[in-house]
Amino acid sequence: MRSTFKILFYINKNKIKADGTTAVMCRITVDNKQTVISTGIFCNPCNWNSNKGGIKEERANNELIAFRGRIEQTYEKILKEQGVISAELLKNTITEVNSVPIMLLEAGEEERERLRLRSLEINSTSSYRQSKVSQSNLRGFLLTRKLKDIAFTDIAEEFGEGYKLYLKGKGYSPGHINHCFTWLNRLIYIAVDREILRFNPIADVPYEKKAAPKLHHISRNELKTIMERPMPDKWQELTRRAFIFSTFTALAYADIKGLYPHHIGKTADGRRYIKINRKKTDVEAFIPLHPVAEQILSLYNTTDDTKPVFPLPNRDQLWYCINEIGFLAGVKGNLSYHQSRHSFGTLLLSAGIPIESISKMMGHTNITSTQTYAKVTDDKISEDMDRLIERRKAI
Repeated sequence: MRSTFKILFYINKNKIKADGTTAVMCRITVDNKQTVISTGIFCNPCNWNSNKGGIKEERANNELIAFRGRIEQTYEKILKEQGVISAELLKNTITEVNSVPIMLLEAGEEERERLRLRSLEINSTSSYRQSKVSQSNLRGFLLTRKLKDIAFTDIAEEFGEGYKLYLKGKGYSPGHINHCFTWLNRLIYIAVDREILRFNPIADVPYEKKAAPKLHHISRNELKTIMERPMPDKWQELTRRAFIFSTFTALAYADIKGLYPHHIGKTADGRRYIKINRKKTDVEAFIPLHPVAEQILSLYNTTDDTKPVFPLPNRDQLWYCINEIGFLAGVKGNLSYHQSRHSFGTLLLSAGIPIESISKMMGHTNITSTQTYAKVTDDKISEDMDRLIERRKAI
């Protein structure tokens, strides 16, 4: 005879975490015998719908629906294979299927998979790519301790200090060390959230102090060389044009990739401009178009709003192209796409454009960000003056 089977989701409002959320629990009843299992899903009590046994926030509720589906499928499978079932047997099977990693690297791989799926959803792979390097460094550090992995419960403050020393020994910059250390903290806080740990044991290990950011830009002569040097390969040429376009508009790679014809407009006097919310800050940038930028635009899509203006390749492919362009053009050091944006701010300040106008064109959240470029131009003026003095002394 088929057993009676019920599923009930509920929350305990008396057990609220520091972030204001509480765990969603699941009561399974089979033949009037009950057992309780944690779903691993959390929600704010005000978002809980007790009448429907669901969460008002759509994404979390979809996870809850999927969890219910797994329980029902497991119930049917056990009943079909074994012919008998109990609430405890169902719980044990679900717990094994839904188990969370208790080891550091194992949890890292699970989080990387989540980031991979997220990167496809938002069309940005930067976090996923960075996680590969950070996960690799964690693995390397564990190997120096002759460990293949480590349980979260075995991690102490000394582990965090040792990891920082390991990263320093590899000659990494403070910024890169902090990136890798952030990944370790991220995995530990996930373990805390899942109640594997009560607290973060390395919370008191400080991050490295970073030096003031140094803006890298190209000179007028280097820009001129790039502009006068068409590339034979179609991807290199597209990348070269996009780099030049960015230098005259201050649009970053993500902004140009998301540039559509509707972002291009005309003023009353017929002057073309771009008005777009920057991907990074969501701040509106208003950029009157330089003739060079207009000329590049004329080569691409400015009418079909179902397609972007520039058919840019993915970021990794573009990274290789931009380095090749810098090499062929004789630019000192490694050329990066973001140098185009820095060059825009520096060149405009050197030309005497008011800093307020540059801030609006670059889509900065506040003018303090733009003042960094003023520091660059001040340093350049000082260096030029020093060279002039030295030349006069020599004469």
